[in-house]
Amino acid sequence: MKVICIGDSLTYGFGVMKRHTWMEILKEKLKIDFVNRGINGDTTAGMLARSYEDIILNYPDKVIIMGGTNDFISGYNLKNVQENINLLAKEAKEHGIEPIIGIQIPTEPNMARAKWTKEVDYENVNSKIMNYREKIIEDCKLNGYKYIDFYKAFVEKIIENKDYRYYTDGIHPNYEGHKIMAVSAEKLFTINY
Repeated sequence: MKVICIGDSLTYGFGVMKRHTWMEILKEKLKIDFVNRGINGDTTAGMLARSYEDIILNYPDKVIIMGGTNDFISGYNLKNVQENINLLAKEAKEHGIEPIIGIQIPTEPNMARAKWTKEVDYENVNSKIMNYREKIIEDCKLNGYKYIDFYKAFVEKIIENKDYRYYTDGIHPNYEGHKIMAVSAEKLFTINY
């Protein structure tokens, strides 16, 4: 089985060694060919622009689509992100590729302000991510798409316990955070495939 993973730095694995990303952890454990097409700083519009080359022309069985955090950091609205993700999923499905939506993790505002920029309202970014999560889960149910709720895993294990040691910088997970993401994704692949 071949799975393309398209997204931004959360897919790429910013801040960790390649072998410590959630995809590489799963590749090793499940012996599935995960192909990383994450680009640091990418937006859902950028993902849409490169989808034919990065998804369709690679002939995968499935694609995990995850993005939106950079859109929200840049001030883009929820509707545009939701539409772009749905267009990516629709295009994949039209080419016989099963779309799986990855729901991104929240930020940790205090750490993000200290390590990135103070100019961004990370609480607002988190509010948009939370609202996006609700909307995209509805869309997945409506369209019959599977999804991986990385957001829920982080909220349950980290945010509710105020244990932020799983972030490198308040936006990106470290190796331990990627392990949490791998466990979330593994459930989908071991139960359904």
